[in-house]
Amino acid sequence: MVRHSANDVRRAAFAGTWYSAEPGELGADVDAYLAAADIVSDGDLLAVIAPHAGLLYSGPVAAWSYRMLAGRPIDVLVLVGPSHYAAFDGVAVDDREAYESPLGLTPVGQRDARQLAAASPAVRVDRHVHSHEHALEMQLPFLQRVAPGVPIVPVLMGEQSRDTVDALARVLTTTFAGRRVVLVASTDLSHFFASTDAARLDARVIGHVERADADGLMTELERYPEHERGRFVACGGGPAVAVLRTATALGAQAGRLLKYGDSGDVSGDHDHVVGYLAAAVGSWPALARVGDRPC
Repeated sequence: MVRHSANDVRRAAFAGTWYSAEPGELGADVDAYLAAADIVSDGDLLAVIAPHAGLLYSGPVAAWSYRMLAGRPIDVLVLVGPSHYAAFDGVAVDDREAYESPLGLTPVGQRDARQLAAASPAVRVDRHVHSHEHALEMQLPFLQRVAPGVPIVPVLMGEQSRDTVDALARVLTTTFAGRRVVLVASTDLSHFFASTDAARLDARVIGHVERADADGLMTELERYPEHERGRFVACGGGPAVAVLRTATALGAQAGRLLKYGDSGDVSGDHDHVVGYLAAAVGSWPALARVGDRPC
């Protein structure tokens, strides 16, 4: 068993609030969500999109993305999400040895993280901004179930400008070409609209994802001032564009909607919802079943 220095582990910051801190309860929750995701994982997978809200709300949707990873040979997982709490330019990677959840430790691909930072002035190592950020932490319990022991490369995007998105996509493509990599874009969709309005807004994002249309999604984001993009499009829109662009450069041909939902499905409040998307990007003959699509 690999031992990690206690001082070089990114500790779980949201256990006990956004999800259970008790390993047995958390494991049962994640396993139940995965079991309910009625999909067959086939074809060549390069990326998934998954939400990052509290597990009770977004877990039933996120599980559809993570069922796609189960049983696949994967060398490294690259997690790309938005920074919700720290404002900064460019991209920050974390090169600590491991990330913690109540289910255990996940190793970090330190060499890959440092290579990304060395490859572009837009990317730097910054552990501090990762310490209290939920966008990537919410993915860990699922990854620890479907891809245990596979190293992760944690990436947070600050300013989600076109230049930053393009710079990240370039270094991701160069670094991971020829590797068995799966990229994970962490994002929620529209925020605080009524369910019917949210579905209409979110359908535009889903259309770009299904076409693996990174340019179209970036243009959709740029229709709004940066401070409104999370409300009308996606809080992790920039990370999603970078992941789409990288996946297509690595050979992906199309995206697939796996599941769509919103927070009202759990809370019962359909007047102020957050949209959630599970999607896959790659090349495959067909998926056995897909989730509900918004109108």
